[in-house]
Amino acid sequence: MKGPAPGQSDSALSRLFTGPHAAKGVVWFSLPGGRPLYRAGQPADTLYFVRAGRLGVVRDGPGGAGELVGVIKPGEPAGEMALIAGTPHSATVTALRDSEILALSRQTFFTEARKHPDVMAELARLMILRARQPQTRSGAGRPTVFGFVAVSGGVDARGFVQAVAQSAMDQGFSAAVIGAEGAHQTTEWFSRIEQANDVVLLSAEPDETDWAHLCARQVDRLFLLGRGDQPAPKAPASVVRAAAQLQRQTDLILIQPPEAIRPTGSEAWVESQHAIRHFHVRRMGRDIDRIARILTGTSVGLALSGGGARAYAHVGVIRALREAGHPIDFVAGASMGAVVAAGYAAGWDDQEISDRIRAAFVTSNPLGDLTFPMVAMTRGLTVKARLKQHFGDVDIGDLWLPFLCTSSNLTTAETFQHRKGKVRRALRASVALPGILPPVVMGDDVLVDGAVMCNLPTELMRSWHRGPVVGVDVAVAEGLNAQDIARPPSILRWLASGEWRHGPPIVSILIRAATAPTQKETAMAHEACDLLIVPRIEGVELRDWRAFEPAVAAGHQAARLALDRLDRPLARLRLPVPVDDEMFG
Repeated sequence: MKGPAPGQSDSALSRLFTGPHAAKGVVWFSLPGGRPLYRAGQPADTLYFVRAGRLGVVRDGPGGAGELVGVIKPGEPAGEMALIAGTPHSATVTALRDSEILALSRQTFFTEARKHPDVMAELARLMILRARQPQTRSGAGRPTVFGFVAVSGGVDARGFVQAVAQSAMDQGFSAAVIGAEGAHQTTEWFSRIEQANDVVLLSAEPDETDWAHLCARQVDRLFLLGRGDQPAPKAPASVVRAAAQLQRQTDLILIQPPEAIRPTGSEAWVESQHAIRHFHVRRMGRDIDRIARILTGTSVGLALSGGGARAYAHVGVIRALREAGHPIDFVAGASMGAVVAAGYAAGWDDQEISDRIRAAFVTSNPLGDLTFPMVAMTRGLTVKARLKQHFGDVDIGDLWLPFLCTSSNLTTAETFQHRKGKVRRALRASVALPGILPPVVMGDDVLVDGAVMCNLPTELMRSWHRGPVVGVDVAVAEGLNAQDIARPPSILRWLASGEWRHGPPIVSILIRAATAPTQKETAMAHEACDLLIVPRIEGVELRDWRAFEPAVAAGHQAARLALDRLDRPLARLRLPVPVDDEMFG
């Protein structure tokens, strides 16, 4: 009988399956990555033990889709709950990578358990711990093995992966790189490498097809490496089809020329390779560091709320984050927060963001093209023109950073996520305040301001990446002056005071109605944050488009105060323990 795998503890359960005193009748077999060990509903007549590799526990999710809710590592059993209860398996268990499994029949297990009570005590403790573990993807363990497969000529996969590994090590993690030399290694060898490192990176060059397919079986997530200055392939790479059969999620990294001003054609790449996410790498230092953070769960996502002119505060928050040296790797926003987020994703520095936001919204009223209110108070032509002036015909996929924004679908009564298409068109939908700006029609969908249904998209950001989420909410402050509503000014006084430049008071009512979520919605959005920033923007009215400086200053101050309260770097907020003490716990 095979002995315990390297690094495996000498527990009562391990002794039952391995070593000189193992139970008679233990069966060893190899389970290729992607293959099920057993399926939900099947009878539980065998106790399994993972000797090497890794298994995933999958439960049926919404619409019948499988959701990974747990991970079974070397030295742990599988199928013990149903076996002891005498019920069918309640979940499907699948090999996340090539694994070595030991099996013992139900009858033999109970015979041995009567001889060795410590085995049953150990199983009872394990079952209690597993029962307490949240049955969600967040409780399914951290991905640790990643594959990088070049799908374009002229891409040095090994060199790229070594640079990412070095960046991870510079950030305090241990990392290993495996190339095609791993093609003839055993499952036990891979398991030993994984146990010894925080992250393991497998690299495959364009002509290493067999090794690439093996990588797809061994990894938690697969990254494709393509040349951003080359046209997208017309069909997915063969490894993409292999990964899909194994239910592996696939991301895309597009290597851009150092002199590139802006990526082009990215969405064609994403579509042809069926990528879930995509990233651009232009400057090897800064962009490589971002990829390393994504692998280690330390990437930072920034979500910005809507709130009319108060959303200028987001400019100050971004400035404070940059000044403190904190990275921002993913950005999302709703309404005016989406406009600021898109500017950051486009690569605008602090000065450019300030200059462009001023030009688009501050120097003159963006809602000044009033019209007879058939569907809205304004024609929306001014906003449309300014968004085109500053974002042109750039696609969302061609922004330097991953970006999404939300609008509210009145046709389906659901939040609409804009992850592709023209930036300016997505933003025009995201800022379409009901009653103020005309809705945007996309196909059969009628879209209005994102703040109506999702004013602070932190939950979307949480599902997009594993690292910390920073949420900035400018909509929680007092929204309306009761006196202004109870005693609105006369038309003559309104004109004489110059308040007409901000639009009539009804504009404030409509903005506040669109950006005032319920307490439950606010609590859920705030709960999804690792760092919540709520600027105190006193005296800035929702339609006061000229109040740029005070709003920016309030955002800057609030961000600095929030950052000063942190007890560790922002990027490490989701790590369970300090990196220097015990990586990944």
